[in-house]
Amino acid sequence: MELWFTEKHTENVGFSIKVDKQLYGGQSDFQHIDVFESAEFGRFLALDGFVMLTEKDEFIYHEMIVHVPMAVHPNAEKILVIGAGDGGVVRELTRYDTVRHIDLVEIDEKVIDICKEYLPQTACRFDDERVHIYCQDGLKFIRKCENEYDIIIVDSTDPFGPGEGLFTKEFYGNCHKALKNDGILINQHESPFYEQDAIAMQQAHKRISGTFEICKVYQAHIPTYPSGHWLFGFSSKKYHPVNDLGDWEKFGIKTRYYNKNLHMGAFALPVYVEDMLKEVEIDNK
Repeated sequence: MELWFTEKHTENVGFSIKVDKQLYGGQSDFQHIDVFESAEFGRFLALDGFVMLTEKDEFIYHEMIVHVPMAVHPNAEKILVIGAGDGGVVRELTRYDTVRHIDLVEIDEKVIDICKEYLPQTACRFDDERVHIYCQDGLKFIRKCENEYDIIIVDSTDPFGPGEGLFTKEFYGNCHKALKNDGILINQHESPFYEQDAIAMQQAHKRISGTFEICKVYQAHIPTYPSGHWLFGFSSKKYHPVNDLGDWEKFGIKTRYYNKNLHMGAFALPVYVEDMLKEVEIDNK
């Protein structure tokens, strides 16, 4: 008998992966956690039935959410990561010798434990001495922070369940307060393609653009995410993501997806996406 994992992208669309075996399945205090083994995508993590990462394509997501802000900020030393219990963001950040301090705030400690055991490809740098882990609600954690971080990376789940509070105007306002005067906020911004995802994307953009001085959106192709077309938000108090792009090659970091030409091109969005973003930006004026 064949075993298939299917994630519903809409009521009429599903994405399926043939599963060789289930490595883990269990319920935490916040969500259901599954880890599967597959021939096509390797091991993959699902939370409440939604694919969070696969070994085959996780490098795209993690390189784009980390290296874009690191290439723009000229001196990012202290970084806050909210979510990201799989360890991929931390892995990429610890490749920078210039980073001195990383606070990781993950609400579900069990995600970290499971990823350490079953997904060592991403959960491989939690023991770096610069990494400080807090297993608590990121929404509550950030309320007490002010003028503290150079970069905040919000690697959240979708805007429901445990990740719902990370898409609110209050949260984005607290991120603005927690950043230094030249700070950058990066968030996973959902997909613009399917209607429900697009609505969530617009709502997030409206709230962020009403909070930050500079607010741009960039894209990447991630095969296992809904439609494969995924967006990230770049918000800053000072830096423009293209005009202020620095000499990233000086870090000597070898990547599989990210490069400076791709960085610049990622901010060139399809017309239909630009129109959706402009629609909510006008509402803020």
